[in-house]
Parts: sequence; C-alpha cells; structure tokens
Amino acid sequence: MCGIVGVASNAPVNQLIYDALLLLQHRGQDAAGIVTQMDRKFFMHKAKGMVRDVFRTRNMRSLPGNCGLGQVRYPTAGNAFSEEEAQPFYVNAPFGLVLVHNGNLTNAKALKAELFSTDHRHINTESDSEVLLNVLAHELEKTTRGLPLTPADVFKAVEGVHKRVKGSYAVIALIAGHGLLAFRDPFGIRPLCIGKGKDGTYMLASESVALEGTLHQFERNIAPGEAVFIDMHTQLHSQQCAAVSNLNPCIFEYVYLARPDSSMDGISVYQARLNLGETLAKRVISTVPPNEIDVVIPIPESSRPSAAQLAQLLGLPYREGFVKNRYVGRTFIMPGQSVRKKSVRQKLNVIASEFKGRNVLLVDDSIVRGTTSREIVQMAREAGARKVYMASAAPPVRYPNVYGIDMPTKDELVAHNRTVDEIRQIIDCDALIYQDVDAMKQAVASAVLPGYPKVQGFDASCFDGIYVTGDVSDADIARLNENRPSQQDESEGESDRSRLALPNAS
Repeated sequence: MCGIVGVASNAPVNQLIYDALLLLQHRGQDAAGIVTQMDRKFFMHKAKGMVRDVFRTRNMRSLPGNCGLGQVRYPTAGNAFSEEEAQPFYVNAPFGLVLVHNGNLTNAKALKAELFSTDHRHINTESDSEVLLNVLAHELEKTTRGLPLTPADVFKAVEGVHKRVKGSYAVIALIAGHGLLAFRDPFGIRPLCIGKGKDGTYMLASESVALEGTLHQFERNIAPGEAVFIDMHTQLHSQQCAAVSNLNPCIFEYVYLARPDSSMDGISVYQARLNLGETLAKRVISTVPPNEIDVVIPIPESSRPSAAQLAQLLGLPYREGFVKNRYVGRTFIMPGQSVRKKSVRQKLNVIASEFKGRNVLLVDDSIVRGTTSREIVQMAREAGARKVYMASAAPPVRYPNVYGIDMPTKDELVAHNRTVDEIRQIIDCDALIYQDVDAMKQAVASAVLPGYPKVQGFDASCFDGIYVTGDVSDADIARLNENRPSQQDESEGESDRSRLALPNAS
C-alpha cells in the first residue's frame, strides 16, 4: 500500500504536493518522494523516511514547476532498505517519463523477462513499479513512433498496459512536455480520485482527504480501467481503456487502511466502520451475553468507530483503556519477535482503572498474526481485568494478499487452518468474536453516499481466498512471497516477513 498524488496547475506545485503527502502519510512511512517539471526538465527528491523528515527547505526550493507527482511508500515488493526503490521512478524515453504507483503486479517477474528479451529495456531494481513504468514507456513508444503526442496516443498506450499488466495498480505519471496521466486497473482494486481547485488546478490522489485538506473540490473517482490525461494547458481528457472493467475495491481499505474522513468509490470510510460495529454487535450477543460485559474498550485507532457503535447498540459503557504513544516506531517495522513484543508495551499503555475488576470487551479492526493481540490481552489481565473478551471488526485473515498489502505468508497468519477456538487459545482471551465475511461486505457496501450506486463486489481475498483478477495460484503466491521486503534483525538472526501496519499485525 502507498499513497500517491499528482498535480497540474498554473502555479508552483511543490508545497501543494508536500501538503497532500502529509495527508496521505498513513498510507506509507518507509519513504517519500516528489518530482516536479519545469521547461521539460524534471526535478526530483526522494529518500527513506517520513515526509517531514525527507523534505527540508533546501529540498523544496529545488523542486520548481507547475506540475508534479508525489508518493509515500510502503513496500510490498523489492528491497525495503534501498532508497533507489523509493518513488517516483524515471525513464528517459520516450519523451521522459516519471511515475508513482500504488498496488502490486502479480506478473512482474514475467514482465521483467519480457521487457529484457523482447522490448530491450533494462530494469535496475526489484520494484514492480519500475517494471510498470517501462511497460508504459514501451507502449507509448509504440503508439507515437516519433509523431506529436496526442491524448488518443496516450490512451492507446494505456490500453496496451492493461493487456500486459496483471494485478492492482493506481498510477500517476508525468510525460515531459506533454502532461499528467493517471489510470487505474480494470478491477479498481486500489483507489484513485480527482479534484479541482478554484484556480483551475487539478489534483489526483489516493484518497479524497488529500483533496479536501488542500482545498480542492472532490469531483469523482477514476473508474476501473479509465485513464485521465491533463495536457500542458490543463485541459482534461478521459477515456475507458480496458476491454472489460468491473469495480472490486479492496475491502481492507475500509476496514483499516484508509483515513476515516475519506470516501472511496462512493463509500464513506467512517460510515463503513460504524456499520461494521453494528454487525459485530450481533455476533457478540450470540457469543457473550451483554450482561457479562462491563465495558467496551477499543484498541487504537482504526477500531474506534466500530467499538463505539457496538457499545451503543449493546447499551454498554465505551471507554478508552489504552493510550497510544505516537512517537514510537510502528511495531510492524520491528525485526524480531521479542523486539516487537517490547515495542507493543512502548506503543500502548493501559489505564488500569478501566480494567481492574471488570469483564472487558476489547475491539480491534482485525487480527493478523495474533502476537500483538496476545500481548494486549496479557496487558489487560495485568491491569486487573477479571475476564478479557476480544472482538474483531473484520473476519479471520486466512489468506495472503497479493494486491499491495503486505500480508504474511499463510503459515504466519494466526487464523490459517485454525478454528476460532484454537485462535482464542493462542491469543489467550476468554472469548473471541469475529465478523462474518458476508456481513462485512454488506456493512461496507451499505455505507454508500447519496448519489452513488452500491458497490456490487469487493476484493476480500485475505478473508475469503477469492482473488478477483482470476490469475493467482498457490504457486504465484509462493513466488510473490520470495520478492517480499524483509527486515533482517542482526541481533536475533530472524526476519520480519510482514510489514503490515496494523495494531495487532506484528
């Protein structure tokens, strides 16, 4: 998962892109990058780290121009340590291209071999985004053959990309001297939307919050398979470029990844999480009588809307029992299991008075590995809780995700090949309640905003094992896992196979 933004304006865009990236920081903390264009020349700065640390005044001054791109990176493939794999990526022909990408290509290895043997293009990193850039460059070269570039040529090139590339991809690219291009995979797995400022500036971004937070009016979502091209005169052209398209957004965006104040594909993220709490309440009643629960406590932060709605429906007190330290590194970055365990204690602290002598229901957005959940349950018991129940607003995570969320391998997923009671014993809680898969889909689909059609399908592959692109086998998953980023722990000699930024993913 990453956050991407593109801006086409008649005024300098460096500060605007920086501000938008701050609003998308939750989508990636590994690296950040900005590229701008002035007089057909690109100016780029990218490095590992958070946006506020990567860009200083001197860096911002070196990014002139009225159009540009930005990305916050959360690696799901390639080398997590390499600054060279931070985005944007650049290639000099044709015209000069830079690109930012959110998603994950499932056929990157085959494409890389094809680019070398057939297209005669060199890939210098392990990033699938560089593969995607070179596929786009090759398709653009085929459509133009030295002729002036027209929007029709650009759309023809995107058609070629759709035919060759498999997986998930929301893309924004700059074509030197010609304009800004954005397109989305035919399933619309990863989000992308467009807005416009009062001065005529266009902004494209992963989430609507980036538009609204920079005073741009949200206009619409980019449709699955659609391409949008904004020329140097800030004229917008759009076309459907996929032979077949069908909206199946990633449901994990609504469960956890996106900011609650965003809307994506006509669905309010906040309302979706309230709905998840409502359906979860029904599951709780069937497992634990409400009169046996004294208090409902969320595990910060994404679970708060669900927990609050659940508590209200059950007529139970809602309390904040954990305080989050925002200045401690995320636990998913910690390389070894014992280091991760220590980091949970540094990251969360209990308010003992909310636990002592009570039967508490802890609510989380999801449970992935289960190790952090176990640690949190232990913290609740140490604070004096009589009984500790746990409820997950998402169903059991039983399968890897291949579309841009770095889920662990099957063997590392606590729910894989285990019953709910077996998971409960591992987490060591007194009762464990999971959301139902169909109820989750219905809850999210029901959060549709006025004027939008109801989304008919989702990618929920990590919950139901159904990969919407229809081209993913067990062998493909094994191959993709070989290219996942790892964090080597020099002191313990073990690697962290998942970088998923979930409170209880590590």
